[in-house]
Amino acid sequence: MDKISRENYQFPKNFWWGSAASGPQTEGAADSDGKKPNIYDYWYSIEPGSFHNEVGPEHTSDFYHRYKQDIQLMKETGHNSFRTSIQWSRLIPDGIGEVNPKAVDFYNSVIDELIANDIEPFMNLYHFDMPMCMQEKGGWESREVIDAYVKFAETCFRLFGDRVKYWFTFNEPIVPVEAGYLYNLHYPKVVDFKRGAQVAHNTIVAHAKAVDVFKKLNIDGKIGIILNLTPSYPRSQEPEDVKAAHIADLFFNRSFLDPVTKGEYPKDLVEILKERELLPAVEPGDLEVIRNNPIDILGVNYYQPRRVKAKEDPVPAGAPFMPEHLFDPYIMPGRKINPHRGWEICEEVIYDIMMDIRDHYDNIPFFISENGMGVEGEGKFRNTEGFIEDDYRIEFIQEHLKWVHKGLQEGANCLGYHLWTFMDNWSWANSYKNRYGLVEVDLKNNLNRTIKKSGRWYKQLSENNGF
Repeated sequence: MDKISRENYQFPKNFWWGSAASGPQTEGAADSDGKKPNIYDYWYSIEPGSFHNEVGPEHTSDFYHRYKQDIQLMKETGHNSFRTSIQWSRLIPDGIGEVNPKAVDFYNSVIDELIANDIEPFMNLYHFDMPMCMQEKGGWESREVIDAYVKFAETCFRLFGDRVKYWFTFNEPIVPVEAGYLYNLHYPKVVDFKRGAQVAHNTIVAHAKAVDVFKKLNIDGKIGIILNLTPSYPRSQEPEDVKAAHIADLFFNRSFLDPVTKGEYPKDLVEILKERELLPAVEPGDLEVIRNNPIDILGVNYYQPRRVKAKEDPVPAGAPFMPEHLFDPYIMPGRKINPHRGWEICEEVIYDIMMDIRDHYDNIPFFISENGMGVEGEGKFRNTEGFIEDDYRIEFIQEHLKWVHKGLQEGANCLGYHLWTFMDNWSWANSYKNRYGLVEVDLKNNLNRTIKKSGRWYKQLSENNGF
């Protein structure tokens, strides 16, 4: 047993231990009690074959009907905090106008139940789930949709802001840009960089306007955003490789991180887009509202690094612009990999992120808002007592937390750690292929819940405030 594994890792007092989830991935009840379709409900209705095993978003993990039981399980797995999201298509089914009273009752009940169990509710407002009626107006390409979102945000703040102290405008806002407007992965499956750039800019404007409303309402709480940061590492220290990594970093990290914290877009990124005539349309007042509304708190989702090298493969003549025209992906020899997800596991990157925030972003208060390991076919790890022995997940969390601990010791302003996710949930095109939960959801047996070994361990982690 080496020295590092015997060390005792203690975390600061009042550190947040918990998990993250989202409404559309857990609630189910997709067409009940007044909820109307979001883009995933619609996409599934027209192309079920695009979803793993053709499992759609209709039932997911049925949190809508079982939230009381689930919140008890959160308590049993050591949660002192939990993030989920309010579904716009449930609360304001037509995108604008009438508020759905049954949705208000549901979200009030969830918030009250969490608080009654000493679990701090963190609430996110947008988790990829554009109401279909708003997508028909152009989604994030439309200024009308920005205004509707800001009204939705204000409605949430007024309804629930007396009890919810931590608010987040968006989860991983770059994902709808990449998956929906660049790489043909999610509906609306547009492949057009300039339209993607417009979606990104309009999302940031919507975010900043929601922050502005929050501040004007004088709510006793903090508001931020959840960003998935994938630090870019060059193949070598050769100038061409270093430049390639810098460009990848601008596109995939700084494009959102800088405007929400520093109030402006990275100048190098603006130059790259300007040269290629790819800048989005910016309306009067946009840059001002972005500049005047920095976040209070940042959520950092970390799963894997991005490794790149100088461009070697020629770009096909006449191909529409993609960020990858300026660098190539690099597969590092000997990397550790999660074979189920195809993602690299590199724990020390979480420390690099913490140092970057400390040194280049005014040491803004932040927390690890997602980190986790998706595994296919977890049933094969079930023991004779009937629960899953997911030692690989415990090890994954520990190895990341060692680096979080180091970052804390070196002055990073990290307030907590949330795992993705509390219980196995439905995922966009992968449905239930990879399981991430501390709690198993048995799809074949009435969605029964069983705490995995990692969930029992997570309670000890929380109770000891370390390991």
